[in-house]
This record gives sequence, structure tokens and C-alpha cells, in this order.
Amino acid sequence: MPDIIQLLPDNIANQIAAGEVIQRPASAVKELMENAIDAGATEIKLIINDAGKSLIQVIDNGKGMSETDARMSFERHATSKIKEIDDLFRIKTMGFRGEALASIAAVAQVELKTKRAEDTTGVYIEIENSLVKKQEPIAANNGTSIAMKNVFFNVPARRNFLKSNAAEMRHIVDEFTRIALAFPEILFTLTSNGQEVFHLDKGTLKQRIVQLMGNNYNAKLVSVQENTDYMNIYGFVGKPDAAKKTRGDQYFFVNNRFIKSAYLNHALMTAYDEMIGKDAFPMYVLFIDLDPSQIDINVHPTKQEIKFEDEKIVYAFVQAAVKHALAQFSITPTLDFDLDPTIQKLDAVSKPFTEEKKSATASSSLYQTFTQKNQAHKIESKSELKHWRDLYQIAEKKLTDDSGQLTGSQKQEVGSQKSEEYVIENVVSPKQSLFTIIEEYKPVQLLNTYIIVQTNRSFLLINQQGTHERVLYERFAVTAQGKTIASQKSLFPSTLQLSSQDAVMLRELIGDLNQLGYLIEPFGNNAFVIQGTPADVEQGNEKAAIENLLEQYKHFSSEVKFSKREKLIRSLAWQQSIKPGKTLTNKEMENLIADLFNCTQPNVTPDGNPTYMEFKEDYLNKLFGK
Repeated sequence: MPDIIQLLPDNIANQIAAGEVIQRPASAVKELMENAIDAGATEIKLIINDAGKSLIQVIDNGKGMSETDARMSFERHATSKIKEIDDLFRIKTMGFRGEALASIAAVAQVELKTKRAEDTTGVYIEIENSLVKKQEPIAANNGTSIAMKNVFFNVPARRNFLKSNAAEMRHIVDEFTRIALAFPEILFTLTSNGQEVFHLDKGTLKQRIVQLMGNNYNAKLVSVQENTDYMNIYGFVGKPDAAKKTRGDQYFFVNNRFIKSAYLNHALMTAYDEMIGKDAFPMYVLFIDLDPSQIDINVHPTKQEIKFEDEKIVYAFVQAAVKHALAQFSITPTLDFDLDPTIQKLDAVSKPFTEEKKSATASSSLYQTFTQKNQAHKIESKSELKHWRDLYQIAEKKLTDDSGQLTGSQKQEVGSQKSEEYVIENVVSPKQSLFTIIEEYKPVQLLNTYIIVQTNRSFLLINQQGTHERVLYERFAVTAQGKTIASQKSLFPSTLQLSSQDAVMLRELIGDLNQLGYLIEPFGNNAFVIQGTPADVEQGNEKAAIENLLEQYKHFSSEVKFSKREKLIRSLAWQQSIKPGKTLTNKEMENLIADLFNCTQPNVTPDGNPTYMEFKEDYLNKLFGK
């Protein structure tokens, strides 16, 4: 029998390695830009064509390479940053993986031009499919220019799995933003298809944040700076009023390397306790500097997940630093001492305080409690509060004894009843449902969140937001069959200024938004004009609605892979739905209920949660011991 195990050819081995390193064009952007930073560049230009599919070029003014180094850099496991195994745990540079350039050369056509300041000529190398096609001396500027053309040209299956140009461009902009935030002292530019998307001059970290995320953050940043022997934390967090409803501009860097850490994010969120809502997310750009031997950055191929030697210490430092920063800048709830004009009209303020009223007030035990010495902490048992306690005890006695209901044994019995003893009629379509709504009884709103409706055999508890989401979702879904939603043009169009990342996303969505009733047109660099909105959407907050929609779409979370349009429809339905806390008129409730039961699937929201629950008469009788 002949031997069957053989070594793979270098070009195939490189392509396999490339699958781990170069997952998409954005991966190559990250590797090439990190190499430029490690070369000591003060100016880095990124040039993109066709969302990186036809060209990714990085030009820097760093120290360049010799002819030998230029040739060696494309060999597998070639690196200037690791000489012994312990160096892996003392990494202070950005790029250090010895397979990056080799992987790029395995899946693209690469052209390298590089020159050191001490050399009279530079070197030009052309590589395709891991094979050197040309190597010659050339005249070049100091530094390095590396161009990666036709990514995955020799791996068509991988190329077919790339997303749309807009989607791939978003990933590139994300990588560019992370690196640009980490190095504000470097000038960065990004040019896409001949148009300059970013021009980031050298400056401070705050200036870089505003350049990337928009001028609206200029007055909403709080500085964080804490130095200890173990670690340093610095950067900026957003004021509570800058928090968004979805995870937006949140960046953690450890030793200038971007990381993702749910653990550290939790530490920061706890620092904002009671300052922002449970469903809000603050903005932050925070840097942690500590000894490289205290972390392991090799736990994930992308190096975006790391392990700390002592996570609890880092957690505590992050939480304390942010809390201290927010307190130092007085970002805490404050009392407003401005007089409310409505209070001034009350009888207690407007009418004179007569001698009779003075004596009646002064004789009360509550008044004496606060005026006598050493009594501020004490409330007498004979004070007026006693009457409230008596009232409570009478009510409690009546509930537990006189009525004979909700005694101890009955409480236990009710608490032990299984959930299936009441029927949730949300697995049946309205055509199959056995109940009918009694229109004579008007719907009642409960807690400004739910609606109670009576049927012939039960009552329905309807979630107003979930119901509206279902109605809007089915209305928007009709547009997928080509029926455009009517639009209402604005008398005074709004101008919307976005960050570059959001502008890229909105350009991708404009066609679908137009079909859904939003008339949006590009207006210069990262600016858009909102000419109209869907006819049934209240006008006046168009800008906020679009910004919130982008945030929701950007961070759309689901285990199911939805299409772009499906994500947009679901995001719009959530965005425009009636939120808890809104008071509805009888007519609005009746229309909402009618719209719900005209839906093809009224029982659940687009996310699969119930829109209503049915409580039948027999279940209610059991609750009350009948």
C-alpha cells in the first residue's frame, strides 16, 4: 500500500491560514494599518475601491524596509516582534502575527513599495498566489505602500460569501474607527472609490472622538483619569443625557488595542446606576494601560478578546474610575430650585397664614417633633400617623377575616397553582378563536401600558406596544411585494448630519426607506435632507426618528439571520410603535384592537412575544375560591 500522508504545498497551506486571518476585506485593513503604526508612521492613508474587493491600499511614512526584509515579510511565521516564546506575553506592539502578509499574499494580488530614509532607492515586489512575480529597485518616498488587489480572486467560494459593498464598507469603517481612536496623534485619511470619507488631523483624544462621532458629543464628554501602580485608566465617557437606546459608541482599549469585554462593560454600566434608564446605553472611549504580562491577548484569532490575570481588580478599577469622574463633574441628579408657577397658585401659598392657623400648626405633634431639640430622628407614636396605621389594620382585618378570602391556606393554594390553569389564547388565529369582543364595553387602559377588553367568555389583557409593533410590521411587510407606503412631504425639510459610519449605513438603506414612506436625499458629505415621512407618522421629530432607527438597525440582535429589509422593517416597527407610558383615547384603543385582529398573525409580536393574554371566567373563579 502506498503512503497516503503528504505535506501540503506552501500556497495551499497559506490559503488555509488566510481563512483564519483574512476573513473579509476589513481583516486585511486591520493588519495593514497596524503594521503601518508599528513602523512609526505619523501619516497613514487608506484607499478603498469596491468596498475592498478590488483594492485595499495602505500608504504610510514610517521607517520602511530593506530589500531583504521586504522579501522576508511575506514568508509564513515571519515577524520582527517575536524572538523567543516569552515575547508572546510581553507584546506592546499592534500587529505581531507572523502570518498576516503571507495570508494576504495567498488570497490576493499584492504590490509592495517600500524605502528606508538611509537608502537611495526603494524596492518594488509583486506577489500573486504566494508566488513572487517581480522584484526590482524603484524610486519611492520614505515609508511603505502596500496594495492588495482582487481579494479572494483565487478562492471564488470565499469571494461569493462576501456581503454587499455597503455591508463590507461598514466593517472597514469600524476597523478604521477603532484604530483611529487609539492613535489620535497620527493623521489618518480614508478614501473610498475616489471620494475622501475621513480626514482626521492629528490632535487630542477628545478632538478625535468628535471628528469620528459628530459634534453633538463635543459638550457631552466627561474626562476619566485614574493612575495607580497596577494600571492606568483614561479616556472619556458620555454624560447620562447622551445615552442611547441601543449599544452605540462604546470602545474599550487595553494597551491601545481594541477589545470586546462584556465583563468590563458591566462594570461601567453599574457606575451609571440610577443615572440612566435600564434600556439606555452610555457612550464611552476608555483606555486601560497595564503590564502586558498581566494579560493574555492570544485567546482569540482576532485578538479582540483577552484574558486578565486578575479580572476582579480591573473590574473594580473601571467601576470606581467612572463613578469618580461622573461625581467630580457633578453628573448627578440635582434639585431644581426654580419656583413652579402652578405651586404659587395653591391655597397654602396664596392665602394668608392667620394666627389661628399658626396655633393649630404649632400644637401638632409632628411640628413639635421637628422643632424641639434632639427630636429630629423621632416620631411620636401618638402623632397623626397613628390614624393611617389604624386604617391599614382595619382594612387588613376585613380582607383576611370578614371576607374569608386570601387566608394563609388560600394564599398558599393560589401561589401553588400551575401556570397552565389559565388559558393564553395566543396560539390560535382570530378565525379559529372562540371568543368575540363585546363592543358595548369600552376598552380600559391600565398603567398606560396595557389595555383591558371584555369578551363573551373572558377578558383580554393587551400589550399596547407589542400590539402596535405587530400592526406596523404587517403594514411594512406589504412593501416587500412592491406596494409603496404613502409619504407626506415636509413644508420645512430637516437636515440630518451623521457620523461617517452612520452615513455609510443610511446610504445603503435609502432605497428601502423611500419605499417605506421616508423621502431622504444625500446632501453633501455625511449630510442628508429629510424631505418627507410616512403619512401616518407624526411630524416634528424626523431627525431623532432616523437617528434612533439607525441605532436600532446597527445593533439589531437576533440569532436568526434576517435579510437587510427584514431587519429594517422590524427596526421601524419597534421605533414607531406606541411606547409604555403613553395615554390613549378610547378611539385610539378601539382602532388599535381592530387593527390587531385584522392582522394575519395577531397573537404574537414580530419577536415572538404574546400581544395579548386571555383570562377565562373559570380561571378567575378559581383565583377567588369559587
